[in-house]
Amino acid sequence: MENKNDSAASENDVEAVEKLGAARDKIVTELRKTIVGMDDVIDEMMISIFARGHCLLVGVPGLAKTLLVSSLAETMSLGFKRIQFTPDLMPSDITGTELLQEDPETHQRRFKFQKGPVFTNLLLADEINRTPPKTQAALLEAMQEKRVSSGGEDYELDEPFFVLATQNPIEQEGTYPLPEAQLDRFLFNIMVKYPNRAEEIDIMRSVTTDDEPVVEKVVDGSAIVEFQHVVRRIPVSDHVFEYAASLVRATRPDEPDAPDFVKKLMAWGAGPRASLNLIVAGKARAALRGRTHVAIDDIQALCLPILRHRIIPNFAARSEGMTSDTLIEKLIEEVPADERLLKAKAV
Repeated sequence: MENKNDSAASENDVEAVEKLGAARDKIVTELRKTIVGMDDVIDEMMISIFARGHCLLVGVPGLAKTLLVSSLAETMSLGFKRIQFTPDLMPSDITGTELLQEDPETHQRRFKFQKGPVFTNLLLADEINRTPPKTQAALLEAMQEKRVSSGGEDYELDEPFFVLATQNPIEQEGTYPLPEAQLDRFLFNIMVKYPNRAEEIDIMRSVTTDDEPVVEKVVDGSAIVEFQHVVRRIPVSDHVFEYAASLVRATRPDEPDAPDFVKKLMAWGAGPRASLNLIVAGKARAALRGRTHVAIDDIQALCLPILRHRIIPNFAARSEGMTSDTLIEKLIEEVPADERLLKAKAV
């Protein structure tokens, strides 16, 4: 009997995936007008958007993170707002507040909800770890529930809705690190690295002129929502499910089948949300490349941004200079990806 997960995508979905792949190429072309390099960052941000996920961008100041996000919003015809997180930021500064207003005709006073900046399509939460936990929680709740509650009423957020939050990895004094449970709300933890020498020279050449490039619109909100549905319908073979599960379960030091180095060097492993995210992000990665099937390569390519904020190396790992990334890379080497072995394991 044929497994429904192995069934081919419909003709309409195949055509939609081809359109999505073409749209991706156009979006990258438009972003190249303002952004130099950052290929992996751009790719992972687009995967996150079409997988209906949120991103945490970690990088030092001055790497054009804000410009990248605003340019992405522009080429996707999305509403864009930026919040600079500070120690005195209140939850109502993000979600909105009840204001007492007087009706000009009846002169009756009543409270009316004034929507905050979270009511947009693409929200940049700049330096999210610089605001107290209560304010962080207000944003993270909105990210999870896709709505804001105030005065006994629920207000749905705009669709599509994404949060791209940034953190500075250098200055940690006076910050409020996100707890692991809240970090888990982010689909990706993306490391924004320095440009290479050639890219840095290109940046100097392009930014120090009087030219102001115009970014053209490629897709709009309704098209993005439709593409998100197409991504969810992409079939996944059983051996890919097995591989994703094997990777995530291997991060848990208490798991009997976990590699020896995990039991020795890992304090805490990833939860089931990591498995779900590997699959849905794998679907989005495949679709953005014009494919209607998810490959093992898709899962492997997404392990770092999905797992690095969901595992905790122990003291022994840190004392040996090992990071989450090095442990994940070692995990990819050790967990078998052979399709025959995975299918046999599923039986």
